[in-house]
Amino acid sequence: MIDKLLQGVRGLLFVIRTLSVVLLASSVALNFGNIISRYFFHASIAWAEEVMLFLMVGCVFLSCATVAWSGRHIRMDVFVRLMPERIRVLLALISELLFVVTAITLAVFAWPTVRQLAAFDQRSLAADIPLAIPQGVIPLGLLLMAFLVICRLITGRWRDQPQTLDH
Repeated sequence: MIDKLLQGVRGLLFVIRTLSVVLLASSVALNFGNIISRYFFHASIAWAEEVMLFLMVGCVFLSCATVAWSGRHIRMDVFVRLMPERIRVLLALISELLFVVTAITLAVFAWPTVRQLAAFDQRSLAADIPLAIPQGVIPLGLLLMAFLVICRLITGRWRDQPQTLDH
């Protein structure tokens, strides 16, 4: 069962990374096109800044799931490193559980906003993109993070210490 779960996680991570690369590359290409348009044709793309912002939001919130899987999210662990091994392990487990609870809670609180934006067909000003799409990526990213941390807990990978610069 663990092998099947890890295989599914690897597939999900591949999809997330690929989509993140596409979003980032699209943002860079749009920015480059806007620069060329502005300086060579003296006319900028009116909706470019807005779309680049939405692409970056998507890239960041999807990519956060890969960070959560690897356990490399920001930690304030100066004092934790001074603790005995058993306490460090207990605090690592508590940290993972709190991470899951926080991510799910934030996603639950974000969802009504996304539903409202979709119900009222709110659109961005310049690009006329439904705002439910970029706003929906936020709870999606949070739920992906929670799911992958749960997978870390199930597979025992939460015990693996991420490599840092001092190791």
